[in-house]
Amino acid sequence: MNSGIVTMMLSVSLFLGAIALIGIMWAIKNGQFDDEKRMMDSVHDDGEESLNEAAETERRKKSYKPAD
Repeated sequence: MNSGIVTMMLSVSLFLGAIALIGIMWAIKNGQFDDEKRMMDSVHDDGEESLNEAAETERRKKSYKPAD
C-alpha cells in the first residue's frame, strides 16, 4: 500500500475524530445531556412512604460504624 494513501487515511481519521470530540464537548458544555424534567418528575412521584424509607436508609448509613 502506498504511504501517501495511509497518510491521507490517517489524517482524515484524525480530523473526523477531532470533529466528533469537539461536538461531544460542546454538547456537554451546553447541557444537551441534562434531563431535568425526568429528574423532577421522579421527585414529584415519590410518595411519603418511599421518602421516609430513603431518610431511614441515610440515617442508618450515618450511624453505621464498621468493625475494626
